[in-house]
Amino acid sequence: MVSAIIVAGGQGRRMGAGKNKVFLKLLGTEIIVRAAAAFEENEHIDEIIIVTSKDDICECKKITKQNKKLAAVVLGGEERRDSVYNGIKAAKGDIVLIHDAARCLVSQELIDNVIADCMRYGAAAPGVSPKDTIKAADENGFIAGTIDREKTCLIQTPQAFYREVIKKAHEAAKDVSVTDDCALAERMGVRIKISPGSYDNIKLTTPEDLIIAERILKK
Repeated sequence: MVSAIIVAGGQGRRMGAGKNKVFLKLLGTEIIVRAAAAFEENEHIDEIIIVTSKDDICECKKITKQNKKLAAVVLGGEERRDSVYNGIKAAKGDIVLIHDAARCLVSQELIDNVIADCMRYGAAAPGVSPKDTIKAADENGFIAGTIDREKTCLIQTPQAFYREVIKKAHEAAKDVSVTDDCALAERMGVRIKISPGSYDNIKLTTPEDLIIAERILKK
């Protein structure tokens, strides 16, 4: 059984929307609805768990109630890590896919590849090669060196793990600040396969991203 956990609790301050950005619309459809629909469409996904804030639970339930695989909309926590952990506890799948709702353009092929790589290697996350030259910076804002681009990767979501493994990783790092779930798994010594990501699988963070996303959808 495979569960998709969609994290939708961010306030999206950089978006400047004055509300949770997952309720903004792309070509007439809410971001959270698009994200949930991508996993409902996938034949390998058995259930969907949406995690959001107390203020947004009712709205999330209302606009995603047509999703046949939606198992629960659960309360998030103070930090993203806390929210994901609540989603993991609510999930029933042996494998969980942890996904940011703001990446609502995720493709079926990407989801398929992440699940397959998780089954084969134990954990997986989609990634793409950076297009720009990457520099290290010092504390004063000067270039401190050039990082080998061939050895770097831009990691996206969904990130796939066996549920008990990532649950233990969360429990072992309750006071650790991280930006994704791979970082928690890495602390436990978990090897994570990099699956093929997509440059279209963008994270909607600023108003400019909405324009790009609409162009991708029209394409």
